[in-house]
Amino acid sequence: MCGIAGLALRHGMTPDAGVLRAMLRALDHRGPDGSGLHVADNVGLAHNRLAIIDLATGDQPLVSGPAALVANGEVYNYLELRAAHALGCATGSDCEPPLHLYRRDGVPAYAAEMRGMYAVALHDRAARRVVLTRDPFGIKPLYLAQVAGGIAFASEPQAILAAGLVPPRVRREARDELLQMQFTTGAETIFDGIARLLPGETVVIADGAIVERHRRPALPEGGPEHITEEEALARLDAAFEESVRLHQRADVPYGLFLSGGIDSGAVLAMMRRLNAAPVRCFTATFDAPGAADERAAAEAAAKAAGAVHATVAVTEAEVWRHLPRIVAAMDDPAADYAIIPSWFLARRAREEVKVVLSGEGGDEIFGGYGRYRSAMRPWWLGGKQPRATGSFDHVPGVLREAPRLWRDGIAAAEAASATPGRTRLMAAQAADVADWLPNDLLAKLDRCLMAHAVEGRTPFLDAGVAAAGFRLPDQLKVRRRTGKWLLRQWLARHAPASRPFAPKQGFTVPVGAWIAGVGERLGPLVAAQPGVAEAAHPDRVVALFRSAGGDKHRGFAAWHLLFYALWHRAHVERRGTAGDLWEVLGG
Repeated sequence: MCGIAGLALRHGMTPDAGVLRAMLRALDHRGPDGSGLHVADNVGLAHNRLAIIDLATGDQPLVSGPAALVANGEVYNYLELRAAHALGCATGSDCEPPLHLYRRDGVPAYAAEMRGMYAVALHDRAARRVVLTRDPFGIKPLYLAQVAGGIAFASEPQAILAAGLVPPRVRREARDELLQMQFTTGAETIFDGIARLLPGETVVIADGAIVERHRRPALPEGGPEHITEEEALARLDAAFEESVRLHQRADVPYGLFLSGGIDSGAVLAMMRRLNAAPVRCFTATFDAPGAADERAAAEAAAKAAGAVHATVAVTEAEVWRHLPRIVAAMDDPAADYAIIPSWFLARRAREEVKVVLSGEGGDEIFGGYGRYRSAMRPWWLGGKQPRATGSFDHVPGVLREAPRLWRDGIAAAEAASATPGRTRLMAAQAADVADWLPNDLLAKLDRCLMAHAVEGRTPFLDAGVAAAGFRLPDQLKVRRRTGKWLLRQWLARHAPASRPFAPKQGFTVPVGAWIAGVGERLGPLVAAQPGVAEAAHPDRVVALFRSAGGDKHRGFAAWHLLFYALWHRAHVERRGTAGDLWEVLGG
């Protein structure tokens, strides 16, 4: 896990090393263990390293003949790739096999066998081109911008902004998506002129312009397979064991983010099988009355697994103290309130480990969300479209103009996901994998952990696990009102203390209650922020915060505006985040 950046300019131009270093400085938090530059001809590559595998000889850029590489992430099956292809690597780095595979197989074949999370940048001096590749699930980010003379790229948009390559202008369409859904969709980011490399995408840049695009899908095509429950359980067990084994490869200590739920409980059960030493687990708890507190369930699962378990108390006072920095970490914004516990968990975990496994992806692969059950039914039987309404549809009149096109991006993902043979459930899962997963859940995990130089790993988001889970018959995913049926059955056999058939509680953070308690004071401060004042009526924002405790819809809307106020201040106005919430908003 690292930070990368670069410039791919027109022939005859020379990248400015000062610009590359400015991008690296903005990515210091992603790689405190070293840095490196490669400048040759019209291309510059930059790398900040978080040393996880091959601590001694794994520095980047890696060079082989006329090709140089920098990468962010991990190629988990690097040992298998070396053995299968006799690559003759000079280092122990997991990122060296892609370099040799590229020289042998070219684009896009070089990445076809790679399993992991990665954003790779290759400079091929002989072919006079740059190749950028992102992993199929979009676990690791990579951003592009057309700049004077060519293309800039970086692990985070803020690196491109900090180097002065693109001005920080907000796209209104993306702002509306953010306020309505808490994340943005597709290739275009909220910043005008900065785009995402899509999950699974490889682009080739020559003479300062993109000349080729290729895409590797995350999910297998086709409809449900014919398979019995026993056969499916055996296949899941083998695929999941292999994935967790690969995801544990590290030359540094690792642990687990443990909730009281099915997904992290399953990862814990498999880690217990594969590790002789006790697994180190970290769980967040909250101090608000009525908040969903998963401590008891997590403690029971940890005790049964013989794990070393630490709880992290997330208090209202601590949230207000650190919220400006938490939000600032989300430069590609996702107003998911789970950024709060994720940030605090990463801060605590960094005291003991450098790598954390988590359960992201279990719901999307095995059918866990309640919205999937609704999507399975036709409209005349009570089914409804996921995300049919947005946050501000429930509190009309707060925004200056009602968002009208906010659903276009997610609708495009839904249409693309409904391929021949897929059931309604599979199409809903695939739509989430296309946008919700990379642009909300995985963005949250990446930014909140990298803010503390911790690597996050997601063993459910693996080609083998997806092959074992995505094409299951609907009845092995959802049975009656219970989602993730097969995964629950697996957990019942291997870790019954994790309460596999307990109702899905959902991960909630009591932001509504916290905001309601300070709404009188907070509302005027949020309403006065330039980003919020541009989008909403200040007097109605004040009224919204005063009534934030009235129902969950008002609480969510208030949280989205609070997030946007802090985000806009940090990344558009480019103002500091030093101080607590009150000092920052009042400054």
